Amino acid sequence: MSELISNKFKKWEQTCNERFDKLRENEEKLNRFFIELYGIGEEISYEVDEHDVTVRRAELQREIKSLLSYAVGCLFGRYSLDAEGLCYAGGKWEASLYSTVIPCSDNILELNSMDSGLAADLKKFIETVYGSDTLEENLRFIAEALDGTGSPEEVIFKYIQKGFFADHTRIYKKRPIYWQFSSGSKGAFKALMYIHRYDINQLAVLERDHAVPRYEQLKKELRHLNESYNISSGKERTSMHRSIKRQQALLLEMERFLPKLHEIAEQRIELDLDDGVKVNYEKLRDILE
Repeated sequence: MSELISNKFKKWEQTCNERFDKLRENEEKLNRFFIELYGIGEEISYEVDEHDVTVRRAELQREIKSLLSYAVGCLFGRYSLDAEGLCYAGGKWEASLYSTVIPCSDNILELNSMDSGLAADLKKFIETVYGSDTLEENLRFIAEALDGTGSPEEVIFKYIQKGFFADHTRIYKKRPIYWQFSSGSKGAFKALMYIHRYDINQLAVLERDHAVPRYEQLKKELRHLNESYNISSGKERTSMHRSIKRQQALLLEMERFLPKLHEIAEQRIELDLDDGVKVNYEKLRDILE
């Protein structure tokens, strides 16, 4: 049965408001009791300001970002639609916990295209959870909440490529559990991994199955751009020239990134999560965001 995320949010917003108002009422009752007990009504008020209430109201953008974060968790296997609570944070992998959404097999979610990788997986997740009939409306609702420009797919892609990791790092107080590989400031290659699924072969998989194919794809795109440039003229030729320059910059970044990735992959680095995120992050810093 198809559902609208907007309707889900309205129900959640009502629940949050009821909880907020009830707690505020209880806190004000307690304040009134102690104010009367000590006879200090002339000095302070029993009223509680909204920002002092210890639970929060629903806020649309925050809740939508939380939904996308949960979806990423499901795609990595941290959570499951078929089981409650935390499903995997190290230890034995239980494949039987996942049937509605199957986690990515190699612990890598690419952030390089609207049509593949995490962007495509998130779209499929929304369709699986809320139904195909409401997919387009739900994508529009998510995009409007993210407050971006372009088509819903473009807005969501821009967020996961440029905003998701920053939000995740802030929420986890600079101790992220999803790490973002990056080729550099041009963004030629980006991908996420879940640190609790990392093993010493992870970087070899990243290189062989993701980074090198991305490099070959960029080279192919440059060849097509050059072919189009050769038969173009006027404004189109000028625009094509700018596109070629951008593509060459992406390729140059990849050519600098791939040797670093290969060198680190060959070291088969182990992570010991008992040492904490900060210590382990330093081991891979040269290829991380």
